[in-house]
Amino acid sequence: MNQSIKVWAPGTVANMVCGFDVLGFALADPADEIEMELLQERRIEIAPDPVYQLPTDPDKNVAGAALQALLDAIPDEQVGFRLRITKHIKPGSGIGSSAASSAGAVVAANHLLQQRFSPDELVQFAMHGEKLASGVKHADNIAPCIHGGITLIRSIFPLDVVRLPAPDLHVSLVHPQIEVRTADARAILKQHVLLKDAIKQWGNIAGLVAGIVQNDHALIGRSLHDHLIEPVRSILIPGYEELKQRCLAAGALGGGISGSGPSVFMLSASAAIAEAVAHEMRSVFSRIGIEHAVYVTHISPAGVRTSI
Repeated sequence: MNQSIKVWAPGTVANMVCGFDVLGFALADPADEIEMELLQERRIEIAPDPVYQLPTDPDKNVAGAALQALLDAIPDEQVGFRLRITKHIKPGSGIGSSAASSAGAVVAANHLLQQRFSPDELVQFAMHGEKLASGVKHADNIAPCIHGGITLIRSIFPLDVVRLPAPDLHVSLVHPQIEVRTADARAILKQHVLLKDAIKQWGNIAGLVAGIVQNDHALIGRSLHDHLIEPVRSILIPGYEELKQRCLAAGALGGGISGSGPSVFMLSASAAIAEAVAHEMRSVFSRIGIEHAVYVTHISPAGVRTSI
């Protein structure tokens, strides 16, 4: 049995505009680095984070919560884990920082335990970390982080994850250096929606999934519209409407808020268009005077991996 391992857990984009809590995809970049050592006693040790000062108490750390759920599934075994997470995905960025820690931890542990658990069981363990982070067990970041590509969460209880084919699309993503806490972004959402808006949303979700399956870029673009969540959450992101219009004018198929924000993503059919979209992203936030990080990447077919 291996005693140590290093894995890389990718950033993820959740919701995919209209697919709130049900659609997400893995990014090729950025990714967190997780080093883990197998212990011969039931405890979890988390090394201090020198940059973000994340909790080292396993009960207060998302990776610790996920690993504890895994240990609870093997109550009679004298094993534990010591881990160090090097964060390249900034907490609160909206590109799955907590999911990367949670998913990366349980995938690394599963390698050390000789692949004891299935990917969907790992998703269930990692969801405990998401609950600690946001108060809700959602899987639209966790599932693509573990499975890779694009995933559809048909159901949480019972868990039913459908992996969709990943179209050859390029991703431009901007992370303005402001904080939008997932719990706060959920708190402002309306609890009741009009039937006419729900019907529009269902049509867009179905169209988006069909466009992904058929690799139909035009259908994907037509379906990337959100009538329920974006109108509320976009007020938390300065310059959002200008940003979106300029990205579309530069040739993006479409896009929107990544997860709960503040990051914004756009999908493009070519690398050249993705670079042009990234230029518009930099231009908008430079003019506003907000520090930002921009990534030009693609949808990754792989989830948490042992090589990079």
